[in-house]
Amino acid sequence: MAVESIFRRLIRLEKSLYIPFIFLLSFCFHIPLVSSAVVALDKSNVDSILGGQLVFVNFYADWCRFSQQLKPIFEAASEKFKDQPANKIVWASVDSDRQPEIAQKYHVNKYPTLKLFRNGEMAKKEYRGQRSVEALSEFMQKHLDGNIQGFVSVDDMEARIDKKRRNVIGYFTAANGPEFENFQSVAALLREECTFWLGVGDAFKQQTLGGNNVAFRPPETHEDQVFSGTLGDLNYVKQWLTDKCIPLVREITFENAEELTEEGLPFVILFRDPSDTEADKMYTEQVVRELHDQKTSVNCLVADGKKFAHPLHHLGKSEKDLPLLAIDSFRHMYLFPDMTQITVPGKLRQFILDLHSGKLHREFHHGPDPTTPDQQLGAQAPGQQPNQGGQQTDPPESVFNKLKPSDNRYTLLEKQEL
Repeated sequence: MAVESIFRRLIRLEKSLYIPFIFLLSFCFHIPLVSSAVVALDKSNVDSILGGQLVFVNFYADWCRFSQQLKPIFEAASEKFKDQPANKIVWASVDSDRQPEIAQKYHVNKYPTLKLFRNGEMAKKEYRGQRSVEALSEFMQKHLDGNIQGFVSVDDMEARIDKKRRNVIGYFTAANGPEFENFQSVAALLREECTFWLGVGDAFKQQTLGGNNVAFRPPETHEDQVFSGTLGDLNYVKQWLTDKCIPLVREITFENAEELTEEGLPFVILFRDPSDTEADKMYTEQVVRELHDQKTSVNCLVADGKKFAHPLHHLGKSEKDLPLLAIDSFRHMYLFPDMTQITVPGKLRQFILDLHSGKLHREFHHGPDPTTPDQQLGAQAPGQQPNQGGQQTDPPESVFNKLKPSDNRYTLLEKQEL
């Protein structure tokens, strides 16, 4: 079953919010002209600049009024960091009209877009905070300062740690060297997904008997998973901690839905009653078992079926039908046909593979694919009536596509119940 994507229908610009926003940008920021500390990026320098330790980039277009208003704000904020070493922090800009290849490479199609790069790698989340000198400066200072929580003893850490979060605990003999620098780099990349803790020195001799030590602690547990690889291998450390800090199954909410859409991957969503912990457990187990290699091609999510009532209605379902599973491809929605079959080996995986191959879309229009030579001879040609009671219908559109950001500019969004 395919239905219209709700993401195409949810986000709209509210004039009551939009007008005060423009007024604020136009009249509240009286910023003097400054000699810019912002580096203009082009083909000749983009790779070397973005490879620096911390780079904040403003992707803009001269024809865009919002870009023109942000430019002096961005430049004034950059001036506050002009005394920092050039290899430590850089404020940069990309004229997206004159450098379209750079904008396209980093998936920029709205202006202005602010993205953070660390050691050549783009942060998953682009900057969405207030567009003021103070806010931009504070954002960069936090990244410059780092986000690692220090502790003086194991008891101190245990007393302060938030057991509901994913935590990474590092024990080091000294706060220097390649292994420590790798720990710092990964902590900066995953600062939104995990809380990083650091114990250094003689107080942790027992934990560092075999050398520096890093462990991951899942939520609601004291069972640490110790990293057994080489801490000197940045890519290995980053991959291991990324797998731990960003789980295969996440929860979609009205607060994080827009950010999840920016990852550009189709949603595979289990709509369930939030009190149904067994449904969550079952789905997670199936994803781990069958979709472990699909992390880069789909986003596996769970959603509160009560709050996200409109997508259910769009699918022809209601709260009494929970739990149910659907794919939102950002074009259409497809319903898993029989929830009693979801634990049957191969069923969930085949559902995802049928999305990638186009089978879900094709069969909606033209009925089941032929499986025998006779069926192939009698198969419907494109454009003929589909095998659905003789009525040809377009697959209803995606629901969650409408939570994506504007294609050409930033807006203030009113997120309301679907």
